[in-house]
Amino acid sequence: MGNEEFYKEAGDAIKACDKEKAADVAKRALAAGIAPDEILKKGFIVGITEMGDLFERGQVFLPELVLASDAMSAAAAVCSAAVAEAGGDEEVEEAIVLGTVQGDVHDIGKTIVVAFLRANGYNVHDLGRDVSADKFIAKAEEVDAKVIGMSALLTTTMREQKRILEALEKQGLKGKYKTIVGGGASTQNWADQIGADAYGEDANDSVKKINALLGR
Repeated sequence: MGNEEFYKEAGDAIKACDKEKAADVAKRALAAGIAPDEILKKGFIVGITEMGDLFERGQVFLPELVLASDAMSAAAAVCSAAVAEAGGDEEVEEAIVLGTVQGDVHDIGKTIVVAFLRANGYNVHDLGRDVSADKFIAKAEEVDAKVIGMSALLTTTMREQKRILEALEKQGLKGKYKTIVGGGASTQNWADQIGADAYGEDANDSVKKINALLGR
């Protein structure tokens, strides 16, 4: 089975919202010698991006989008485990807490960012969707995170990003963590306005910004 066939099968598993199939394809692709970042970028992420486009066009609906995102998370977990195993003691130690803010259940973009960060060796704690400020902060404290990443797709929920930063400041923790915002509703201007350390336009940009924040 050639690489291109694996890429297609990976994308199809995401579009079929098949969590078990996605994990299985990831395992078989890795066993066949395909690098974790390759099967993610050329297979799974192609599928999840297509699902996002279909959603925007009204051809799939939110429940399917959520299931596709769960399948993407399953594949990413397999790939990140392979990265950790291959990296051994060289695995990056920085912990990152990521989530979609309270009131927002859209997390395809965030899921892709998680996959990219894990493929780059980061220890990512994915809080999922509809995450309160208290949960972001509690998890960051628990795992001694270096970065808190907050995604918001809707203009009505982007205010939650501001609330998280206000909560950090109120608790005297704002300087302890680097903060990055992203998602369809966020912009660089918004990040500047609320005092976030960075804005990630997409998954690649988010990885670059977090690398810069941490001096990598």
